[in-house]
Amino acid sequence: MEAELATLAGTAATTLMGLMVSESWTQARARVARFFARRGGEDAAEDELPDTPDELTAAAGADDAAAVEGELRRRLRRMLEEDPGAAQELRILLAELTGAAGPAPEGRAVPGRHAGIAARGQLPSEDRPDEVPALRTRFINRTDTLSALDGILATGASEAVHVGVLVVAGPPGVGKKATVRHCAHRSRAYFPDGQVYVDFAELRGRAGGADVSAALGMCLRSLGVKEDYLPRSLPEQTRLLRERTGGRRLLFVLDNVDAPAQVRALVPNGPGSAVLVTSSTSLGELAVDGARLMSLKPLGTHSALALLADRCGQEAVDADRAAAERLVELCGGLPVALHVVAARLLTQRRLTTAALAAELSDENRRLSAMSLRGEHPVSAVFDASYRQLEPEAARCYRLLSWIPGRTFETGTVAAALGADRFTAGSLLDELVEASLLEEAGEDRYRCHELVRLHARERAESEEPQGGQLAVVERVLTHYLALTAFADRAVRLDRLRIADLAELLADNPDPFAADDAPDPLDWLEAERANILAVLRAAGDHGLCMRGWQLAEGFTVLFLHRRYVADWKESLELGAAFASAALEPAAEARLRSLLSRPLMDLGEYERARAELNTAQACAEVADHTQLRASVLEFLGRYWDRSDPARAIEVYEESVRLNAEAGQARGAAIVTFFLGCAQDAAGDSALALDTLRQAHQALLGLADPDVRMAARATAAIGRAHGHLGQRAEAERELREAVGVLREQDATHYEAQALLELADIAQREGGERALLRADLTRALEIHEAGGSPLAAEIRARLGELG
Repeated sequence: MEAELATLAGTAATTLMGLMVSESWTQARARVARFFARRGGEDAAEDELPDTPDELTAAAGADDAAAVEGELRRRLRRMLEEDPGAAQELRILLAELTGAAGPAPEGRAVPGRHAGIAARGQLPSEDRPDEVPALRTRFINRTDTLSALDGILATGASEAVHVGVLVVAGPPGVGKKATVRHCAHRSRAYFPDGQVYVDFAELRGRAGGADVSAALGMCLRSLGVKEDYLPRSLPEQTRLLRERTGGRRLLFVLDNVDAPAQVRALVPNGPGSAVLVTSSTSLGELAVDGARLMSLKPLGTHSALALLADRCGQEAVDADRAAAERLVELCGGLPVALHVVAARLLTQRRLTTAALAAELSDENRRLSAMSLRGEHPVSAVFDASYRQLEPEAARCYRLLSWIPGRTFETGTVAAALGADRFTAGSLLDELVEASLLEEAGEDRYRCHELVRLHARERAESEEPQGGQLAVVERVLTHYLALTAFADRAVRLDRLRIADLAELLADNPDPFAADDAPDPLDWLEAERANILAVLRAAGDHGLCMRGWQLAEGFTVLFLHRRYVADWKESLELGAAFASAALEPAAEARLRSLLSRPLMDLGEYERARAELNTAQACAEVADHTQLRASVLEFLGRYWDRSDPARAIEVYEESVRLNAEAGQARGAAIVTFFLGCAQDAAGDSALALDTLRQAHQALLGLADPDVRMAARATAAIGRAHGHLGQRAEAERELREAVGVLREQDATHYEAQALLELADIAQREGGERALLRADLTRALEIHEAGGSPLAAEIRARLGELG
């Protein structure tokens, strides 16, 4: 803390001394005096401060300037140590004063400069550059970034012992130029010898380092070197730049840099000077030289709305807040897009925020809609970065736009490219370096939405016909293999219609290694992407691989109840199987579809799907499949006709035995016991359920999860027989095992059974609340309609 206060005191002293010799001092003097008066007592009266720059110069000659600044620094430090609360007020004061400060008047030395700087003196007025372009719109937002930049520049200027290099990187259109230019203008007081500006975009394409040579020539001219005296060789130009900048305090602003060499050649030689760099690449190599690297991110909703309101007026934003929020969402927080949107609203008087938001919602038209009078500034900033990519990276950029989903792993990109993982990883690194792609976690990437649309435009323009179909098919096959491996890793002995032996033989199993990810966790992480792949399969008529993926994907939902997603995936899969004329697959997928439909209360539709499934199973003449469809049909009858459910289950047990399916028979026996209990024969149900429990645990690969469900059903039957202690014991045991097995849906069922017993029998209130709370958490996470009912039960507890 002590070091921070000392640094702040030094920065403030340098800044205030610089202001005292500038034309801004007349306006700033009263503000500074008020600060000292509030914090310094009676000895800090306004008349202690010089009225004009000339008065300060007369009071302290160049030789005594350092002493004057040193005394001011000591006074400020003493004030900050006595009242640490003054630090924030001082920072705000400095930010406001330097934002208004202009360059130091010509011919005046800045008191408090480093001895080497004072000895050389300022550049002659005609050689003092002021080249950083002015902003054409008012700058708002980026408060934290500007504060950080200001602090670094101020500290460097006050210490005057080194040259600071700051790199501001970020994706195209994120506002790097505006941020750096604004920072440069509000930092004039720190750099009395001027500001030099180079835009490497204007010099791009000069081979053999000629862009660096051209930039050096520009800087030397800015520093007063006549054309006739410009050296011809790069080393001589570099040497002359060091000589011309030595002992002077300058700011170099370098825009659109794409290589570290462009920066290294243009670092001035005067301690206290600084270089501000903007780049779409991170320029991480410069960190070795001591450069500070900052990454600029897209604006958040609040900041983006503030920018829109600044350009269009707060009234326009407030008139339809929802539409304005949708607009900034569609712009993805990129200032370049927000400025275009604002310009359209300002110039097209009949255009409303709602109408423009509706226009931009069509992603096929979004980029073209972000234009004004034939100009396409949003596409232009992306084009500039795209043109700098090597051919293979440019192809990768294009094909990424065709990968279904919003995030992807290296393996997915390798599949899309038809390349190996190493090649794909190298290309992804290049795109991340170019800020056209961002890392979204370990080995996971995503594109900004507008970048993705630009990449798609380039793909549609430059890739051969049929390219998108090929990419989607490769990605679909990639996900099918991984999902099939995950499905088999969860449980191998499950009914599957798809024969994927050949596909799996040609691919490594990522779930077989000791450090492999959990298959269900992987499926959950990829859930949105797999759904996107299924939708893309429908768009491109890839029906065979589509239904195979839907069948394997259902293993996730058997364990984690994302009911709406389960329903959609099975609807797509059943449609694919029907189009591919695969009756066995259609029967399997439609019978599975009945499960989420019943969870959502769509019972009539579930019955219709089961009827179709039965017909398809008969056509397929597949005994195990017929037994499975009957199992699902029995589940349907459970809710309304237990006697009919018992009849269906008994036939399913017979067919499973005929097909030699011990696990299938054990599972259906479990459901049969549940139906017997629902029909009122709980004593018989206990025998049947114990038989199922024993059979499930006696399998070659014991089915602990289904056995735990049988334990819960046994507890339920005890409850129906009035055997409370036995019921609670069995249900509590089931809850523990089901939680261990991550079978949260069935854990919630057992918890609700326990809650029912507790409320009926007057059980412990705290335990009842805990059980209901956990059940609510599970149902809310899965989007279950029962969540509202459970929440109401909790509310009734008070």
